[in-house]
Amino acid sequence: MQYSHSLSGLRAGARRRFQPGWLPSLVVLALLPALLGLGCWQLSRAEQKRELLSDYEARRNAAPLELARLQAMPDRAFRRVRLHGHFDERHSVLLDNRIQAGQAGVELLQPFRDTDSGRWVLVNRGWLAWPDRREPVRFSTPDGAQTLVAWLYQPPGASFELKDIQGYDWPRLVNHVDAAGLWRELGIDGLADELRLEPGPASYAVDWPIVGLGPERHLGYAVQWFALAAALVALFVYLGIHNARETRHALSLRPE
Repeated sequence: MQYSHSLSGLRAGARRRFQPGWLPSLVVLALLPALLGLGCWQLSRAEQKRELLSDYEARRNAAPLELARLQAMPDRAFRRVRLHGHFDERHSVLLDNRIQAGQAGVELLQPFRDTDSGRWVLVNRGWLAWPDRREPVRFSTPDGAQTLVAWLYQPPGASFELKDIQGYDWPRLVNHVDAAGLWRELGIDGLADELRLEPGPASYAVDWPIVGLGPERHLGYAVQWFALAAALVALFVYLGIHNARETRHALSLRPE
């Protein structure tokens, strides 16, 4: 009687249509919240990037400020500034390993003295191709007084920086921008930020992206995380149904 009662319980359990098992259930309980959390985090990052781009776009479209007023602002990133003065072509800096459209090159940065404020700034004049590293990079510097419009660039976060400097002659080839270090070396008072030139007679290629990773990339990553979560649930459901069918089939072959 006891055997018959146990067999009846097993057959009743086998009639269930979903039997995933304890191990797949634990795996799903551990992974599913993490995958959904990563997807939601990428969505929040995309929204943050949209707000950031909107704010920076408004700053980039605003009227340029005088350098003295810009210096007094606590939040100066991506604000436009108007400069009037002269370039110092003797102390040009070439930022190495800059890639545009798959082509290697450098960015040209030169000290510029703003006569209205009396301060020095480091102006990034843009990208130049450097197809043959056996030959020096060729560029020219505008003569005489210049009126420029630039915007203050601040990196979004700390990035990997190599410390090597190839030689100590000018123009100097470097692999990261250190405006404050340049001013200390030259013994002059300068703004410890990089100013990126807007298109004009003194600029080269200046089509820099505002952020390295746009909102659409974060949305793409979110879709990938959610797709993995959906695939995990689908596999869990499949295993549950498959195991239930296998159990019913095995019990159906047992004698009463």
